[in-house]
Amino acid sequence: MKTFFPNIPEKLPFEGPGSKNPLAYKYYNPTQMVGEKTMAEHMRFAVAYWHTFRASGQDPFGAPTFVRPWVKADSPMEQAEYTVRAAFEFAQKLGVSFYCFHDRDLAPEGETFAESCANLEKMVEKAKQLQQDTGIKLLWGTANLFGHPRYAHVAATNPDAHIFAHAAAQVKHAIAATKELGGVNYVFWGGREGYETLLNTDMKREQEQMARFFHMAVDYAKQIGFDGQFLIEPKPKEPTKHQYDFDAATILEFLRAYDLFDHFKLNIEANHATLAGHSFEHDLTVASINGKLGSIDANVGDPLLGWDTDQFPTDPAMCALAMLVVLKQGGLGKGGLNFDAKPRRGSFDEIDLFYAHISGMDTFARGLLAAHQIIEDGVLDNFIKERYASYTDGIGKQIMGGQETFESLEQYVLQEDDPAFKSGRQEMLESILHSYL
Repeated sequence: MKTFFPNIPEKLPFEGPGSKNPLAYKYYNPTQMVGEKTMAEHMRFAVAYWHTFRASGQDPFGAPTFVRPWVKADSPMEQAEYTVRAAFEFAQKLGVSFYCFHDRDLAPEGETFAESCANLEKMVEKAKQLQQDTGIKLLWGTANLFGHPRYAHVAATNPDAHIFAHAAAQVKHAIAATKELGGVNYVFWGGREGYETLLNTDMKREQEQMARFFHMAVDYAKQIGFDGQFLIEPKPKEPTKHQYDFDAATILEFLRAYDLFDHFKLNIEANHATLAGHSFEHDLTVASINGKLGSIDANVGDPLLGWDTDQFPTDPAMCALAMLVVLKQGGLGKGGLNFDAKPRRGSFDEIDLFYAHISGMDTFARGLLAAHQIIEDGVLDNFIKERYASYTDGIGKQIMGGQETFESLEQYVLQEDDPAFKSGRQEMLESILHSYL
């Protein structure tokens, strides 16, 4: 059978921090124990089908630069078959246990909806066989409800009920495909769910439509026995100016408002968090403290650009802060770290895909090791505990116990001296963080 990466070893080695081999891991050692789990179990790395195998390198100002061997085929279905074989060969050689896909990346859109469904079913059978042959699993599936022109005015929040129905039917088949492949999560990425102007938009109606869409998905999952975790992925903008899935806090409030809170967790993406004006660890923490951090899209944006550049992570400090959140909540459960990232447009050789993933995995491995040791040493937890110690007894304990009022606190303030200022020690703590990297 044709191979697509003939010059890459059958499995990339771990050679340690002293290695100069660009095709070897320096920090990611999948079998290394970190606490009670291996590195592989902690992070559950996944390859993004759409960026790694379907991205073309095209941008708004230039033609495609990625001319992959698996796209050289006589028909869309033959191309899809080449691509799925390339995907599993890549994941095997990389040593990654999971992948993720959009339905229209795995199988091409047909001339009719029925043909699209038939294409997906054929490709699901081929992916299922490759999963059995390799042991690689599906972390999550999703549906592309943003690429086709029919979704110009979005999908679930579209003013045309016919488009809503089409989106629902497409998601039905995507969930069924995910179940057939043993996927342990299904992600809803709004893509274009939002609006450009209120001059033609009924915002309340559109949010009610989106809630109804999610309720139908929950009902369908129960009907077919899909026990995977439903995830919603926040994104604030691009392509739609006002997206309804703006950030973690916005989605959590939406879920509470429409009686969906018990049925969904969040898939947090680093680049989406920063587009919303947050740090990566902020959105992770908002999701985690609400018990809703389910999975992570591991990437980063370019601070000099204002759009979703989906670059591979290279900052160990950012990854350490992320893994602190993950470790403190006891892991990601069914979720994992999906590299929703692509090489830069000028990195167009197939080998660049390996360099990029190795770098990202090593960066997160460094973050994991640092985060684990920081927790073991208690250096941040102890500082934070001491910083809030005034609420563990005395007036602080009484405040939190509901024993105080504005009036009683006024009397307390009148009787006491002015409070002492206490430094937050931010620079010291940043120095401590970096000392672990």
